[in-house]
Amino acid sequence: MRLALIIACIGHIICGVTDCMLAYTPEGRFDFKKDTSDPERMRKLFAKMPLKQIELAMLIGVLALFMAGFGFIGLSRWAEQCSNVSGTVMYISALFFIVPIAAHHVLCGAVEWFFVKLGRTDEALETVLCFFKRTAAAALAYVGLLVFAVTFFILVVSGNTDLPRWACIFNTLPFFIILAPTKLPAKGNIANAAMFLGLAVMI
Repeated sequence: MRLALIIACIGHIICGVTDCMLAYTPEGRFDFKKDTSDPERMRKLFAKMPLKQIELAMLIGVLALFMAGFGFIGLSRWAEQCSNVSGTVMYISALFFIVPIAAHHVLCGAVEWFFVKLGRTDEALETVLCFFKRTAAAALAYVGLLVFAVTFFILVVSGNTDLPRWACIFNTLPFFIILAPTKLPAKGNIANAAMFLGLAVMI
């Protein structure tokens, strides 16, 4: 169990690095919400972006999320010993998170890859944004992560596990709430890595 949690922690650290590979170009940080509405800004940001960097970010990111799956599935199986209902909910929500989020990671990279490959024109930007909107449903994976985190938090804070109640802090939800106001990149991956690291010590 501890090994699975450590593998998941490492997986999220690696995935966080790949998120940064997609977010940081040689010309600065890419902010999807702000920058996609400014074609000139997009052209400047991705003028020197290596396609190899995007490709590696997509491929390594999928491997990293596969590693993270060991922790989510392992933790849900561990929770099942304390509460069959909670363990089952966590298992289903973990699958609902891991599978679509891997696809979402690749799709985000694909948007950048095709924008650069198609010459960074206004038409290219319009095309990739249309593609992104049509595949945005994959982002629903975060609903699975939320259900997983809330269920696990309630399980621990209610005292139904061998962990002390205060161990409920080792959870994606409180970590993400703390990180949300900051400008740190890959906040979700940092929160998940912190959760798995803490639990690897506690369990």
